[in-house]
Amino acid sequence: MSEKSQNEGDRIAKVIARAGLASRREAEAWITAGRVAVNGAVIFSPALNVTGADRITVDGEPLRSRERTRLFLYNKPRGLVTTHFDPQGRPTIFRALPKNLPRLISVGRLDLNTEGLLLLTNDGGLARVLELPATGWLRRYRVRAFGRVKQDALDRLRNGVTIAGVRYGPIEATLDREQGSNVWLTFAIREGKNREVRKVLEWLGLKVNRLIRVSYGPFLLGDLEDGAVEEVTTTVLREQLGPLAAEAGCDFEAPIVEAEAKAPSRHSGARPQGRKPGIQKREQRPRLDSGCPPRGSRNDKRKHVPRDRRGGPRPKYPRPK
Repeated sequence: MSEKSQNEGDRIAKVIARAGLASRREAEAWITAGRVAVNGAVIFSPALNVTGADRITVDGEPLRSRERTRLFLYNKPRGLVTTHFDPQGRPTIFRALPKNLPRLISVGRLDLNTEGLLLLTNDGGLARVLELPATGWLRRYRVRAFGRVKQDALDRLRNGVTIAGVRYGPIEATLDREQGSNVWLTFAIREGKNREVRKVLEWLGLKVNRLIRVSYGPFLLGDLEDGAVEEVTTTVLREQLGPLAAEAGCDFEAPIVEAEAKAPSRHSGARPQGRKPGIQKREQRPRLDSGCPPRGSRNDKRKHVPRDRRGGPRPKYPRPK
């Protein structure tokens, strides 16, 4: 590559991310692993600028042309991990999404037991900009927590707080109501550090037992059903992003490429057609007069299956407390 091209264009990881193939961090890891080639030569450092004239391949496949920047709202259920692959084998959001969506990455993450609004995009540049604390978008949560707290204690969070050496920025917190041994709060932050809401409330003596993100910047969860996905139109997205669109390098003129729907496999996490997202049909339990021998009798050959208190099979991963 010429010296001139080194000073023009964009970083190689940025170009891969904008093509919707991976996040910028993932792209840098691919480069270090020798999976990316430019003009036929394998590269091992992401410190490289490329232009439209350069030929980029990933695992020997040409980098696909850039698609239009798109953003989706997803109502994440509890029990799903925000990742493409989980080494512990837990179910992930990307295996639960409809198969006709483009290749998407998440804007930040929600942990296993957090539910609610998660933004998904096919543009790694946009994801990176929206994740930055400097963007300043408010992330609002509804929280149910065990314990008691006064509003004046919550008001002191407006100046930020330092917990175990970690500094958390200004927090807007409101006590909405008390319900038995629990309280309901509205919690709003702008940084989104790892498990920030849980750690701050634990510092106040509260134990979070339900956490729902209801908004991210101008985008609202609204009445989106559990597990459902909704796309933000290009017109609305352009208006809501404003100057951030240029900073992220969004492309609203490129074509939309629809992914082909794939037949769901039993491991894909796809839900059967005709059922509402997040709702699974429970198998009918045998009647007492079905002819099955009583459990524990000499003729009972059935394999014992651990069951929870509601009668359903006990999940393979820990149930959220």
